[in-house]
Amino acid sequence: MLFAISCTDKPGSLELRLATRPAHLAHLKAEQSRIVMGGALLDAAGNPCGSLLVVEAADRAEAEAFAAADPYAKAGLFESVAIRPYRVVFKDGQAA
Repeated sequence: MLFAISCTDKPGSLELRLATRPAHLAHLKAEQSRIVMGGALLDAAGNPCGSLLVVEAADRAEAEAFAAADPYAKAGLFESVAIRPYRVVFKDGQAA
């Protein structure tokens, strides 16, 4: 089952995000077989201010564990995290 994990950074936390980014990317690389897509959410100036991941997980508990294991989450970067089941309707310009 797919889950969308949408995370919003705490205000003024860009330095923490940048300092934690190498560990975050290493974590995602280790889990890349479960990741359908992912990337940074950007503010009006083009700076990262959150994250969006779509991941494969057996259930919500597994998706929550995936999100909690992220070094960004462990560092206290996020103001909020929303985890919701996700269904692909369009992909790569085509109906799925």
